[in-house]
Amino acid sequence: MSEEQSTYSANPGKQLVRTVDGVDYQRIPVKTHLITNTDDMADVVVRYAKDRMQEGDILFISEKAVACTQNRAIPMEDIKPRKLAVTLSRYVTKTPAGIGLSIPETMDGVLLLIWGYFLKIVVADRAALFVAAVYAPESEYEGWFYIVAGPKARGIDGPTEGTIPPYDHYVVLTPADPMGTSRRLAQALGHPVAIVDINDLGANILGCSQKEPSMALLARILGDNPLGQSSECTPMGIIRKV
Repeated sequence: MSEEQSTYSANPGKQLVRTVDGVDYQRIPVKTHLITNTDDMADVVVRYAKDRMQEGDILFISEKAVACTQNRAIPMEDIKPRKLAVTLSRYVTKTPAGIGLSIPETMDGVLLLIWGYFLKIVVADRAALFVAAVYAPESEYEGWFYIVAGPKARGIDGPTEGTIPPYDHYVVLTPADPMGTSRRLAQALGHPVAIVDINDLGANILGCSQKEPSMALLARILGDNPLGQSSECTPMGIIRKV
């Protein structure tokens, strides 16, 4: 390990460096305070990341942290799931990465995002069952559901064990306008910004302030979830070529 690499450390159980297509990338976790709806995300990235950034670095931010600053975190007790959400949630199974849409409260979050979006969810539900029945074992239904339902459904977070309180009792919706938000944050920071949805099953890039590197490459660089899934309090990190 080089002297530069040794000055940084990965989160517990994670690797600091990931090699993609023969190139080594550091994924440096950035610790912050508990982010809430009283924060402006632009102020947060400048406060915690600006002085650590170098030319060529990319800041990646958890979609959950961004959504919390946009008043898109909802206490479980404030959610009264629609009957449709109760029905649809029965057909979505939990994954090792979290609850997903397998409870009525998170499924109802999809309906809250865009009224009328429920039709797409119904189609996704039926299509996933059909594809899984014909082409894959039943255990793969979950993957097909999220492929059809799209990133707005995939990005909804439910209460999971180990999440920092009070968000262990919240449903957090996908952030609004992740592409526009990433560009606004990049302007404040002076470096590229990506808003990402990552868990222990992989990564989805919801927004990025620039076209290169591609979202597909960023997803591969972050695919092992270097920020962690629990109480690390590192909602952002820095991608840096070694």
